[in-house]
Amino acid sequence: MLRRQGIRAALLATICWVGQVAALEVREGDIIFHPSRSTQSLAIQLATQSRYSHMGLVLLRDGQPQVYEASARVKYTPLAEWIARGEGGHYVLKRLREADRLLDEPALRRLRAEAAPFAGRRYDLTFEWSDQRLYCSELVWKIYQRALGLEIGALQQIRDFDLSSAAVRSKMRERYGEQVPLDEQVISPAAMFDSPLLVQVHAQ
Repeated sequence: MLRRQGIRAALLATICWVGQVAALEVREGDIIFHPSRSTQSLAIQLATQSRYSHMGLVLLRDGQPQVYEASARVKYTPLAEWIARGEGGHYVLKRLREADRLLDEPALRRLRAEAAPFAGRRYDLTFEWSDQRLYCSELVWKIYQRALGLEIGALQQIRDFDLSSAAVRSKMRERYGEQVPLDEQVISPAAMFDSPLLVQVHAQ
């Protein structure tokens, strides 16, 4: 009985969640952020001093808004599924400050065109500035920069982050061994989140 009640409660919560997402006024080109539950999330949060460790770009697919993201591979994820994956279901939706002017249909076509070749590429565990593998913020930054010439967030080097915590040092040893490429150019979710080119349109 208790198990059935638990399943029923979970189903009701899911239905409510999907309803909330359906009511969300999301637009193609929006950028969505959340604190992920991945094994590297804490290290990213500590290094960047930000709550937000994962992000993606909202694009339409079959007429429905989906999140184009770099996870294990670059792929589309249904919006409700992407939101549910985050810690506590929390997310922040941001939009270009001048979206009404900048994101007309030709601009959206350019975003889609720049996004398409990245599909299926593997996640970049070592955060290298190349197109062979990609991490979440790198994917979105490059799409916007190449499609519209907009640099959403300031590029940094690995040495610019807070590398002092045990969680960060452990993750860096796991990825790089003793040779950390401190001069590697990177873009973080935090830098994009803080960009003055974006405005917040919704948070939960």
